[in-house]
Amino acid sequence: MASKDQPAEDRTDLAEDRTILAVERTFSGWIRTGLATAAVAIGMQAVFGPFQPTWVPKAVATVFLLAAQMMLLFAWWANRTSRRRLSVHAARAQPAIRIAFLIVLLSIGIWGTGAVLWLL
Repeated sequence: MASKDQPAEDRTDLAEDRTILAVERTFSGWIRTGLATAAVAIGMQAVFGPFQPTWVPKAVATVFLLAAQMMLLFAWWANRTSRRRLSVHAARAQPAIRIAFLIVLLSIGIWGTGAVLWLL
């Protein structure tokens, strides 16, 4: 905890580190929400698979997959924008390349899930 005799610059650096860590927590929340939305798409296909015409549950599942993809992109964009305005001091924040790589992998998974749902 910062003391009153600690220089204001040090307290500002610590506050900036806390903000960066909060940005990462927000990012992970968006990722969890996006993955849960993708899981809803898979569940819809599993529950409503026998529904006729078959394209209806697939189309609804695709809407959820598109929403999941948008959440991943918004999470990446918000994280990137926030991190550009802040500097890391003592905190150990995730490297930007690792976050981008995660978004790419999850996006491939979402698009692959969509392709599999339409091929079923």
